[in-house]
Amino acid sequence: MTTARKSVARSSLRGAAVALMATAGIALTTLPASANAGGGGGAAVAAAPAAASSGKAQIAVNTALAQRGDPYVWGATGPNAFDCSGLTTFAYKAAGITIPRTSKAQAGFGTPVSKAALQPGDLVFFNSPVSHVGMYIGNGQMVHAPTPGQTVKTIKLDSMPGFVGARRIA
Repeated sequence: MTTARKSVARSSLRGAAVALMATAGIALTTLPASANAGGGGGAAVAAAPAAASSGKAQIAVNTALAQRGDPYVWGATGPNAFDCSGLTTFAYKAAGITIPRTSKAQAGFGTPVSKAALQPGDLVFFNSPVSHVGMYIGNGQMVHAPTPGQTVKTIKLDSMPGFVGARRIA
């Protein structure tokens, strides 16, 4: 099959799938432009494993997830490299919310929330004194910029040692 035929076939298949979903009452929506701000290694924006309780928290989650694969660089705040608090600052900025720059300052911002009551978009903090932050994305998972030599990634919350608290921002 020629490249042109393959392109037409894919386009027709996508069109048929969209039509089928519309017939079934499934609406497709696009993410806000801010959800893909700053790149993510060219990867498509992934949906959070669980829906956030507010639109602003969902934008922050989607934005943080879109950065997976970007390198950790100490002091970086995006759009193509991040440290832990730079990632959370960047994600909430995309949602129109300004939060403090450092993990220690972020640990005193927002509303305290227990580990059992975590919702997507909540910031999770580690170590005493606080020296690391990630964002809870639901289903026991978080997204974070871990350490030099690594990239922004998702992990199981309980695989990260030293949990000391969480804060709800939106």
